[in-house]
Amino acid sequence: MASPTDPQHDATRPTARLWGPATGVGSLPGTDPVEALRVVLGELPDLPHLPELPGRGAGADLLGRATALLVDLAVDLTPAGWRLVPRSGIDQRRAREFLARDLDALHELAEGYTGTFKVQAAGPWTLAAGLERTRGDRAVVDPGARRDLAQSLAEGVAAHVAEVAARLPAARVVVQLDEPSVPAVLQGGLPTITGFGKLPPVEASVVEQELAAVIAALPAAVVVHCCATRAPLELFRAAGAAAVSVDSATVTDLDVIGTAVDAGLHLVLGVVPGTDAVLPAPKATAARLRAWWNELGFPADDLAAAVTLSPACGLAGATPDHARAAMTHVREAARYLLPE
Repeated sequence: MASPTDPQHDATRPTARLWGPATGVGSLPGTDPVEALRVVLGELPDLPHLPELPGRGAGADLLGRATALLVDLAVDLTPAGWRLVPRSGIDQRRAREFLARDLDALHELAEGYTGTFKVQAAGPWTLAAGLERTRGDRAVVDPGARRDLAQSLAEGVAAHVAEVAARLPAARVVVQLDEPSVPAVLQGGLPTITGFGKLPPVEASVVEQELAAVIAALPAAVVVHCCATRAPLELFRAAGAAAVSVDSATVTDLDVIGTAVDAGLHLVLGVVPGTDAVLPAPKATAARLRAWWNELGFPADDLAAAVTLSPACGLAGATPDHARAAMTHVREAARYLLPE
């Protein structure tokens, strides 16, 4: 068990100091982990993250990255997608090699870092929705397969946190679970493998319970990211998330946001597109958020402590110039949210 003086002990407390004013979602363009991490450390110094670089190919995508973390479960990449198999294939081994290189870059560039540092992984439901069982259907339809995946993922993410903490001994590591598939799981929107039908919805209580088991097994505070519409914020909070990360453009129900904030949930708000676009002035973004916060009815001085700014989604589909500009934008916009 962590002691009160252990950095990881503090990482379980959802404080403004823990989450920082601005961060990134995860993915970036390019293939060089050293350069990507250098940019993140420079642009997002208060809450940097370990970049994901899908441009490197199979094994560096969202699901492939997660396969590198699985413990005692083997997968391989087939023409139809990632599939559970009896023995690891070359693509899973490549995914682990990518992750090892990223950790080498972390040790090289950030060894003395002392703040909060974020790592990301696909959440259990998104992983189960994206992986196929041996027979070819989605793992999400099989409670036993889901349980095995969730337990393996939790063990692997916990080990990953320990590896990052060993390289950044003075840092507080937090975990982002990416769950873009949860709304489709809840609403029965996932297509079957054939593409001719939809899988039945899963009860919210089941989704919450299985997500909660993974969150409880992790040795760090957890933010759940979902940039899809109808992100179930209350479900994520009830499952034990200390923070939720959403695209502010998809938030239409202010009552849901207000309830989440009242319950102590920290908000990571995506405020700029993940693909190339003309960005407003950072001060204009801050003014929009202040007006939104005022509409919610909360004290203006509480905004900076309750919210962390980020791009809306990962930046892998952006040009390098836009990716850097988006990170600069959220950092500068966050400064305008500080109480005057």
